[in-house]
Amino acid sequence: MRTHIRAAAPDELSALQDIERAAGALFRALGMPEIADDEPPAFSALDHYRRAGHCWVAADERDRPAGYLIAEPVDDALHVEQVSVHPRAARRGVGRSLIAHAAGRARAQGLTSVTLTTFTDVPWNAPYYARLGFRPLAEAALTPGLRQIRAEESEHGLDRWPRVCMSRTTSDKWS
Repeated sequence: MRTHIRAAAPDELSALQDIERAAGALFRALGMPEIADDEPPAFSALDHYRRAGHCWVAADERDRPAGYLIAEPVDDALHVEQVSVHPRAARRGVGRSLIAHAAGRARAQGLTSVTLTTFTDVPWNAPYYARLGFRPLAEAALTPGLRQIRAEESEHGLDRWPRVCMSRTTSDKWS
């Protein structure tokens, strides 16, 4: 599957929610039904990221979204809030392409790193990001913005499973 990265269009936001639901369903097999059943970001939230210029899609040959990434500047980093790839497009470099695109945008904006929070024990989460060059951040290294994000995740119940903050500098070579 050949994809290209571009900004999300206003009429694609419901498709992004569908991608999120399909990708989230994979968590059920890991004994994480709460994650599988969690609703995707609301239309208004996705539109907020889109209008801010921080919502990108990996579009297929027919220019339909196969994956998406939303992010926002947090302290001196671009924080990846969500990256999801439809299972039919998985394992084809779609997520890697989205993350590399976001890193390029972060670098162009003068941000020093790309950060994210993720599950440590889910194969397509922390182990995947480690293969992409992300490194875990120690608690003491968390910025105020990352501490706030982690507190919100905890309130949402995500700490039921081990989580980690990860970072990669924008000066790295991204592919």
